[in-house]
Amino acid sequence: MIIKVKDAVVGLFAIVIFGALIVMVYHFEMEKGHRDLEKRIVGLSPKGGPPETIDGLKNAIALYERQIELNVKTGAQTGVYWKILAIRLADKGMHKDALDAFERALYFKADDPTIFYLTGESASIAAASTLEFNSNSVAERERYQNLAESAYLRAIDLDPTYAKPRLGLGVLYTFDMDRPADAVLHLDRYLQLMPNDIRGMFVLARAYYMTGENDRAVDLYSRIISRSKDPKVKAEAQNNIEIVRNLM
Repeated sequence: MIIKVKDAVVGLFAIVIFGALIVMVYHFEMEKGHRDLEKRIVGLSPKGGPPETIDGLKNAIALYERQIELNVKTGAQTGVYWKILAIRLADKGMHKDALDAFERALYFKADDPTIFYLTGESASIAAASTLEFNSNSVAERERYQNLAESAYLRAIDLDPTYAKPRLGLGVLYTFDMDRPADAVLHLDRYLQLMPNDIRGMFVLARAYYMTGENDRAVDLYSRIISRSKDPKVKAEAQNNIEIVRNLM
Protein backbone atom coordinates (compact mmCIF):
# COMPACT_ATOMS: atom_id res chain seq x y z
CA MET A 1 0.00 0.00 0.00
CA ILE A 2 2.84 2.38 0.90
CA ILE A 3 4.60 1.49 -2.37
CA LYS A 4 1.49 2.36 -4.36
CA VAL A 5 1.23 5.74 -2.63
CA LYS A 6 4.89 6.46 -3.39
CA ASP A 7 4.35 5.51 -7.02
CA ALA A 8 1.35 7.82 -7.21
CA VAL A 9 3.31 10.70 -5.67
CA VAL A 10 6.23 10.16 -8.05
CA GLY A 11 3.84 10.05 -11.03
CA LEU A 12 2.10 13.21 -9.93
CA PHE A 13 5.43 14.95 -9.44
CA ALA A 14 6.53 13.92 -12.95
CA ILE A 15 3.33 15.32 -14.40
CA VAL A 16 3.87 18.61 -12.58
CA ILE A 17 7.47 18.82 -13.82
CA PHE A 18 6.36 18.00 -17.38
CA GLY A 19 3.62 20.64 -17.22
CA ALA A 20 6.06 23.22 -15.92
CA LEU A 21 8.41 22.47 -18.82
CA ILE A 22 5.56 22.94 -21.29
CA VAL A 23 4.70 26.30 -19.72
CA MET A 24 8.34 27.39 -19.83
CA VAL A 25 8.63 26.43 -23.49
CA TYR A 26 5.38 28.23 -24.27
CA HIS A 27 6.54 31.42 -22.54
CA PHE A 28 9.92 31.16 -24.27
CA GLU A 29 8.23 30.94 -27.67
CA MET A 30 5.90 33.82 -26.83
CA GLU A 31 8.79 35.99 -25.71
CA LYS A 32 10.71 35.06 -28.85
CA GLY A 33 7.71 36.10 -30.94
CA HIS A 34 7.50 39.39 -29.09
CA ARG A 35 11.22 40.00 -29.60
CA ASP A 36 10.87 39.29 -33.33
CA LEU A 37 7.95 41.71 -33.51
CA GLU A 38 9.92 44.35 -31.64
CA LYS A 39 12.80 43.94 -34.08
CA ARG A 40 10.42 44.45 -36.97
CA ILE A 41 9.02 47.60 -35.36
CA VAL A 42 12.53 48.92 -34.72
CA GLY A 43 13.42 48.28 -38.36
CA LEU A 44 10.35 50.09 -39.60
CA SER A 45 10.34 53.02 -37.21
CA PRO A 46 12.11 56.37 -37.69
CA LYS A 47 15.72 56.54 -36.52
CA GLY A 48 15.78 52.82 -35.85
CA GLY A 49 13.51 52.79 -32.81
CA PRO A 50 9.79 52.72 -32.02
CA PRO A 51 8.08 55.84 -30.66
CA GLU A 52 7.79 55.59 -26.89
CA THR A 53 4.86 57.98 -26.41
CA ILE A 54 1.47 58.68 -27.98
CA ASP A 55 2.83 61.92 -29.43
CA GLY A 56 5.83 60.03 -30.76
CA LEU A 57 3.51 57.53 -32.42
CA LYS A 58 1.45 60.32 -33.99
CA ASN A 59 4.59 61.99 -35.29
CA ALA A 60 5.81 58.70 -36.77
CA ILE A 61 2.48 58.14 -38.54
CA ALA A 62 2.53 61.69 -39.90
CA LEU A 63 6.09 61.15 -41.15
CA TYR A 64 5.10 57.97 -43.01
CA GLU A 65 1.96 59.58 -44.42
CA ARG A 66 3.99 62.47 -45.81
CA GLN A 67 6.46 60.03 -47.35
CA ILE A 68 3.69 57.93 -48.88
CA GLU A 69 1.96 61.03 -50.26
CA LEU A 70 5.25 62.20 -51.72
CA ASN A 71 5.78 58.84 -53.40
CA VAL A 72 2.24 58.89 -54.81
CA LYS A 73 2.74 62.40 -56.19
CA THR A 74 6.08 61.41 -57.66
CA GLY A 75 4.55 58.34 -59.31
CA ALA A 76 1.65 60.38 -60.71
CA GLN A 77 4.02 62.98 -62.12
CA THR A 78 6.16 60.26 -63.67
CA GLY A 79 3.04 58.89 -65.37
CA VAL A 80 2.33 62.36 -66.79
CA TYR A 81 5.86 62.60 -68.19
CA TRP A 82 5.54 59.21 -69.92
CA LYS A 83 2.17 60.23 -71.34
CA ILE A 84 3.60 63.47 -72.76
CA LEU A 85 6.56 61.60 -74.25
CA ALA A 86 4.26 59.00 -75.83
CA ILE A 87 2.04 61.68 -77.38
CA ARG A 88 5.05 63.48 -78.83
CA LEU A 89 6.38 60.25 -80.32
CA ALA A 90 2.98 59.50 -81.83
CA ASP A 91 2.77 63.04 -83.26
CA LYS A 92 6.07 62.37 -85.04
CA GLY A 93 4.72 59.11 -86.48
CA MET A 94 6.88 56.94 -84.22
CA HIS A 95 3.95 54.82 -83.08
CA LYS A 96 5.83 51.67 -82.09
CA ASP A 97 8.11 53.71 -79.84
CA ALA A 98 5.04 55.55 -78.58
CA LEU A 99 3.48 52.24 -77.53
CA ASP A 100 6.45 51.52 -75.26
CA ALA A 101 5.98 54.93 -73.64
CA PHE A 102 2.22 54.45 -73.29
CA GLU A 103 2.90 51.14 -71.54
CA ARG A 104 5.09 52.94 -69.00
CA ALA A 105 2.45 55.67 -68.57
CA LEU A 106 -0.18 53.02 -67.81
CA TYR A 107 2.10 51.53 -65.16
CA PHE A 108 1.68 54.78 -63.20
CA LYS A 109 -1.83 55.77 -64.39
CA ALA A 110 -3.72 52.54 -64.98
CA ASP A 111 -7.16 54.20 -64.72
CA ASP A 112 -6.64 56.89 -67.36
CA PRO A 113 -9.01 56.20 -70.30
CA THR A 114 -7.19 58.72 -72.51
CA ILE A 115 -3.97 56.72 -72.36
CA PHE A 116 -5.85 53.57 -73.35
CA TYR A 117 -7.50 55.40 -76.25
CA LEU A 118 -4.17 56.79 -77.48
CA THR A 119 -2.62 53.35 -77.11
CA GLY A 120 -5.38 52.00 -79.35
CA GLU A 121 -4.72 54.71 -81.93
CA SER A 122 -0.97 54.02 -82.10
CA ALA A 123 -1.48 50.25 -82.13
CA SER A 124 -4.03 50.56 -84.94
CA ILE A 125 -1.65 52.66 -87.04
CA ALA A 126 1.23 50.28 -86.29
CA ALA A 127 -0.93 47.37 -87.46
CA ALA A 128 -1.91 49.14 -90.69
CA SER A 129 1.73 49.96 -91.46
CA THR A 130 2.93 46.38 -90.94
CA LEU A 131 3.22 44.74 -94.37
CA GLU A 132 2.86 41.02 -95.02
CA PHE A 133 6.47 40.27 -95.87
CA ASN A 134 6.35 36.93 -94.06
CA SER A 135 4.45 34.97 -91.42
CA ASN A 136 6.15 36.92 -88.65
CA SER A 137 4.88 40.17 -90.14
CA VAL A 138 1.35 38.79 -90.27
CA ALA A 139 1.56 37.73 -86.62
CA GLU A 140 2.93 41.14 -85.66
CA ARG A 141 0.09 42.93 -87.44
CA GLU A 142 -2.49 40.76 -85.67
CA ARG A 143 -0.79 41.45 -82.35
CA TYR A 144 -1.07 45.19 -82.89
CA GLN A 145 -4.71 44.84 -83.97
CA ASN A 146 -5.53 42.87 -80.82
CA LEU A 147 -3.69 45.44 -78.72
CA ALA A 148 -5.67 48.26 -80.33
CA GLU A 149 -8.95 46.46 -79.74
CA SER A 150 -8.24 45.71 -76.09
CA ALA A 151 -7.02 49.28 -75.46
CA TYR A 152 -10.15 50.83 -76.99
CA LEU A 153 -12.42 48.48 -75.05
CA ARG A 154 -10.64 49.26 -71.80
CA ALA A 155 -11.02 53.00 -72.41
CA ILE A 156 -14.77 52.45 -72.87
CA ASP A 157 -14.94 50.34 -69.71
CA LEU A 158 -13.35 53.16 -67.76
CA ASP A 159 -15.61 55.82 -69.30
CA PRO A 160 -18.68 54.62 -71.25
CA THR A 161 -19.39 58.21 -72.38
CA TYR A 162 -15.94 58.56 -73.99
CA ALA A 163 -16.80 58.76 -77.71
CA LYS A 164 -13.41 58.56 -79.44
CA PRO A 165 -12.59 54.93 -78.56
CA ARG A 166 -15.89 53.86 -80.12
CA LEU A 167 -14.97 55.53 -83.40
CA GLY A 168 -11.53 53.93 -83.18
CA LEU A 169 -13.13 50.52 -82.76
CA GLY A 170 -15.49 51.22 -85.65
CA VAL A 171 -12.61 52.03 -87.98
CA LEU A 172 -10.59 49.04 -86.75
CA TYR A 173 -13.44 46.56 -87.12
CA THR A 174 -14.60 47.91 -90.50
CA PHE A 175 -11.37 48.49 -92.38
CA ASP A 176 -8.80 46.27 -90.67
CA MET A 177 -10.42 43.28 -88.99
CA ASP A 178 -13.40 42.63 -91.31
CA ARG A 179 -15.90 42.71 -88.46
CA PRO A 180 -18.48 45.25 -89.66
CA ALA A 181 -21.29 43.91 -87.49
CA ASP A 182 -19.20 44.62 -84.37
CA ALA A 183 -18.39 48.04 -85.80
CA VAL A 184 -22.08 48.94 -86.17
CA LEU A 185 -22.70 48.46 -82.46
CA HIS A 186 -20.01 50.94 -81.42
CA LEU A 187 -20.58 53.40 -84.26
CA ASP A 188 -24.28 53.65 -83.45
CA ARG A 189 -23.36 54.59 -79.91
CA TYR A 190 -20.65 56.97 -81.18
CA LEU A 191 -23.16 58.91 -83.29
CA GLN A 192 -25.51 59.11 -80.32
CA LEU A 193 -22.68 60.86 -78.49
CA MET A 194 -21.44 62.82 -81.55
CA PRO A 195 -24.50 63.16 -83.81
CA ASN A 196 -22.94 65.62 -86.29
CA ASP A 197 -19.62 63.86 -86.87
CA ILE A 198 -19.26 63.33 -90.62
CA ARG A 199 -16.38 60.88 -90.38
CA GLY A 200 -18.37 58.66 -88.04
CA MET A 201 -21.26 58.70 -90.51
CA PHE A 202 -18.99 57.63 -93.37
CA VAL A 203 -17.56 54.73 -91.37
CA LEU A 204 -20.98 53.56 -90.19
CA ALA A 205 -22.38 53.78 -93.73
CA ARG A 206 -19.50 51.62 -94.91
CA ALA A 207 -20.20 49.10 -92.13
CA TYR A 208 -23.89 49.03 -93.14
CA TYR A 209 -22.86 48.39 -96.75
CA MET A 210 -20.55 45.54 -95.70
CA THR A 211 -23.31 43.89 -93.68
CA GLY A 212 -25.80 44.15 -96.55
CA GLU A 213 -27.90 46.90 -94.96
CA ASN A 214 -27.82 48.99 -98.13
CA ASP A 215 -30.92 51.09 -97.37
CA ARG A 216 -29.39 52.24 -94.10
CA ALA A 217 -26.12 53.03 -95.89
CA VAL A 218 -27.95 55.18 -98.46
CA ASP A 219 -29.90 56.99 -95.73
CA LEU A 220 -26.68 57.78 -93.90
CA TYR A 221 -24.93 59.05 -97.05
CA SER A 222 -27.98 61.24 -97.70
CA ARG A 223 -27.70 62.62 -94.16
CA ILE A 224 -24.07 63.49 -94.85
CA ILE A 225 -25.07 65.41 -97.99
CA SER A 226 -27.72 67.36 -96.11
CA ARG A 227 -25.44 68.29 -93.20
CA SER A 228 -22.05 68.91 -94.78
CA LYS A 229 -21.07 72.21 -96.39
CA ASP A 230 -17.96 70.78 -98.02
CA PRO A 231 -18.50 70.16 -101.78
CA LYS A 232 -15.93 67.35 -101.81
CA VAL A 233 -17.65 65.57 -98.93
CA LYS A 234 -21.03 65.93 -100.64
CA ALA A 235 -19.60 64.56 -103.89
CA GLU A 236 -18.04 61.57 -102.14
CA ALA A 237 -21.28 60.74 -100.33
CA GLN A 238 -23.26 61.04 -103.58
CA ASN A 239 -20.80 58.79 -105.39
CA ASN A 240 -21.14 56.19 -102.62
CA ILE A 241 -24.92 56.35 -102.91
CA GLU A 242 -24.69 55.52 -106.62
CA ILE A 243 -22.31 52.63 -105.94
CA VAL A 244 -24.63 51.13 -103.32
CA ARG A 245 -27.76 51.59 -105.46
CA ASN A 246 -26.13 49.87 -108.43
CA LEU A 247 -25.69 46.79 -106.21
CA MET A 248 -29.21 46.81 -104.81
